[in-house]
Amino acid sequence: MTLLPGPIDPPARLLMGPGPISAYPSVLTAMSAQLVGQYDPFMTGAMAETQELYRRIWATRNDATLLIDGTSRAGIEAAMISLVRPGDRVLVPVFGRFGHLLAEIAERAMAEVHTIEVPWGQVFTPAAIEEAIVRVRPHLLGLVQGDTSTTMLQPLDEIGAICDRHGVLFYSDATASLGGNPFEADAWGLDAATAGLQKCLGGPSGSAPITLSERAVEIIRSRKKIEAGIREPGDEDAPDFVRSNYFDLGMILDYWGPRRLNHHTEATSMLYGARECARVLLGEGRDAVIERHVLHGEAMLAGVRGLGLVVFGDVAHKMSNVVAVEIPEGVAGDAARQAMLEDFGIEIGTSFGPLHGRVWRIGTMGYNARKDAVLTTLAALEQVLRRFGAKVPAGGGVEAALDVYAGAR
Repeated sequence: MTLLPGPIDPPARLLMGPGPISAYPSVLTAMSAQLVGQYDPFMTGAMAETQELYRRIWATRNDATLLIDGTSRAGIEAAMISLVRPGDRVLVPVFGRFGHLLAEIAERAMAEVHTIEVPWGQVFTPAAIEEAIVRVRPHLLGLVQGDTSTTMLQPLDEIGAICDRHGVLFYSDATASLGGNPFEADAWGLDAATAGLQKCLGGPSGSAPITLSERAVEIIRSRKKIEAGIREPGDEDAPDFVRSNYFDLGMILDYWGPRRLNHHTEATSMLYGARECARVLLGEGRDAVIERHVLHGEAMLAGVRGLGLVVFGDVAHKMSNVVAVEIPEGVAGDAARQAMLEDFGIEIGTSFGPLHGRVWRIGTMGYNARKDAVLTTLAALEQVLRRFGAKVPAGGGVEAALDVYAGAR
């Protein structure tokens, strides 16, 4: 007879990598709440509440603000495949792994994809983006705001006006940045933006907040096709319909809207979690949460420098919520990360592509953007570095971080 495994019982972990991170306790509590039917008044009421909460987080008045059931990548794919017709030109400025991801998803949507690149660790100037727009004449600009592979934060505040001048849709992937860095969807002229819960929003992966401008919604509506089993007389049936059923934003908007189209069954527990992420953030205050990420990010930055580690990339354009440090010569990077996990229960990240094995990425975001998490991580990192042969100042990391905290009083 095969024995069944016991109940799920994960080990205690402090997730201090680039995401996922440790969720707010109240988010985990919310996700254990009683399930209700998808059209129960409580459920549709919770959906409407969640939409309004995320309008405040995105800083938008967009009616089309909702959740896509799936990880942050589901939000990206829904936006791309619904806004981009086969053959449309898409321009993607690439400054890390996730720019490459946007380009690939656009290519899978059968777009004509054009990219421009800067070395990892840098960002684009508005002039460079405008030059490419003039040259390529894209239908859509797809731009990552914060790319955790490099820790860089691309400035967006001037890009919307550039796109508007040239009649280009402006989409941004804010998965790693929303909640811990400024984001002003309306003021910056965004037509579409998507995110995930597992970074600064302080929840688990599995739900993707999205907001869409009226211009974006018009394009989506023009491609509308409702599946035969739920179609009603007079429903649209566009010949160039969105080539995905699950990620068809036309039907998803009708599911979240007054029609309550039976497109899919909303992931109830993820909805509860996403709602609580937004409620916690707005309860603390949107600006206060951003300031908290800045403070603890600065403390971690000072701490790793206090240990003598070299910070990767242009620090002037670093996200507030994650720092990349070059692995000291002679230190086995993956083995040291494993020691952090096994001996201290702390997870930090490696990176991808040209940075794999070259840097560690340490996050301070969401629930873990707090003093004790920063100091504990720095103390553990010091001990692991010593064990692996690196010469580091005794207490240098913790002392440097404490100086930041003292200066913030």
